[in-house]
Amino acid sequence: MPTIKDIAREAGVSVTTVSNVIHGKSSHVAQETVERITKIIEQHNYTPNLSARALVNRSSRIIGVINHLISDSSGESFLQDPFHGACIGGIERTLRDRGYFMMVRTVENEHELFSLFTNWNLDGVILTGLFEDSFFGRLVTTDKPIVLLDSYVKNRKVFNVGLEDYRGGYIATEYLIRRGHRNIVFASPHIERAGVLEERFRGYRDALKAAGIPLETRNVYEHPITIDEGRELGRILAERRDVTAVFASADLLAAGIIGGLNERGLRVPEDVSVMGFDDVYISRITTPQLTTVHQDAREKGVLAASMMVDYLQGKPAVSRSVVMPVSIVERGSVRQL
Repeated sequence: MPTIKDIAREAGVSVTTVSNVIHGKSSHVAQETVERITKIIEQHNYTPNLSARALVNRSSRIIGVINHLISDSSGESFLQDPFHGACIGGIERTLRDRGYFMMVRTVENEHELFSLFTNWNLDGVILTGLFEDSFFGRLVTTDKPIVLLDSYVKNRKVFNVGLEDYRGGYIATEYLIRRGHRNIVFASPHIERAGVLEERFRGYRDALKAAGIPLETRNVYEHPITIDEGRELGRILAERRDVTAVFASADLLAAGIIGGLNERGLRVPEDVSVMGFDDVYISRITTPQLTTVHQDAREKGVLAASMMVDYLQGKPAVSRSVVMPVSIVERGSVRQL
């Protein structure tokens, strides 16, 4: 197996030049030279010695993608959520294209977090759904660069990729109101203070207020987000013959609700309209297809990974915080009254 020195000797360039080409830092290398080095690498099936490089550079080129959303008793992995699957797909593709690796891990407390840091030389961490609690307080004591997804924590040490969550909740509810619905259920997992779901709920609440519709606490259901739990909630809502529409804070929950309503003989949207949030693939395989609030989950992952790698490679950040837009996607699960 040839070494990087062998590649450099055959190409007639320095080891540094070969290293820059391998690591994608070839902006100051002539294109002809890049092509010559690339061709030699391919001819020899050269693979960099990552272990040796990590020892020399004190860099593993591994980015940890850490979930701190504690799973429910169903035992399902957060990767089974189609939103997280799409987002992590964007992270993995971006890291792979830029010469980095991804480690996915759920950690439930500070001890697990620092055990991970102790045993693995992670270059940085991307985390989902954090709140300003003791876990976050310990996290920011590390020297690792941090990118947060879907978090309203404000801290100068971290990067953020977020969403117009408030606007999403508002336009979804407004959409239902414009179609004649007034008794609208809001369904979501437990609403944590200063989190994504609270923002979506505030949008729901304010859209009702703007239309002169009082908020009724009996129309707010906090329920686990799995398909089975959603079906259970759908069966419960089927008993509420006064409800004409349901706004679910995630497509996965909305899909379960549709199933539960159907089990009790109610049709969507003829009897009850259902609206989701996320626009992941499941919204296109429900019957009927789900009207929902669109966000680009994959692009959210791409942005998070790009922020991380740009920082590690010393590129100036355009912004430490990005807020992605939302929009309504109309399909067949909402009817005009």
